[in-house]
Amino acid sequence: MISATDLLSFLPSLAMAVALSASAGLRAWLPLLAAGLLGRFDVVELGEAFAFMESTPALVAFGIATVLEIVADKVPVLDHGLDAVSTVVRPLAATLLSAAVMFQINDPLWALGLGLIVGAPMALVPHAAKSGVRVASTTTTAGLANPIVSLLEDIASLVMIALAIVIPIIAAIVVITVALFAWRWWRRRNEPHTSTTR
Repeated sequence: MISATDLLSFLPSLAMAVALSASAGLRAWLPLLAAGLLGRFDVVELGEAFAFMESTPALVAFGIATVLEIVADKVPVLDHGLDAVSTVVRPLAATLLSAAVMFQINDPLWALGLGLIVGAPMALVPHAAKSGVRVASTTTTAGLANPIVSLLEDIASLVMIALAIVIPIIAAIVVITVALFAWRWWRRRNEPHTSTTR
């Protein structure tokens, strides 16, 4: 039986998982790099099974992938290809992030299962919004504004990572609120319009 104290101690980790997953919806590798570095310097506690994220090979791999993702996202044509691949990569990155920061769960399979439930949907919402903005930017500016949009996404991802570490519960509330508004807007936009006749 889970006590109220256990639940309260787990809440910040869950909130951090939500906020970092939203960041992964914009940049898959940047939050993984940040979590690995913060874990290595004991700023963030990672689950025992996910300690590999703090290792030098993992950090080098995350660093290279981060640079490639950020640069490729600012190159016309490459940015759309990257977006298509990221539809799979970003939810997976969010799953790993969520599982890693919910260090109270000792069983890695349970951690990954919960990470999938928490992380994947939280990553898909900003990823879908990002894709919509990118299509609009490409259509209206012939892709000329895409590098600026990409830079704004870099900044947004960094800010979300910082908020996830410093004030995880508030960051998670903001992410969930925005996700709910986005979902309601999407539903209204896609509802079939029925005309009533008298």
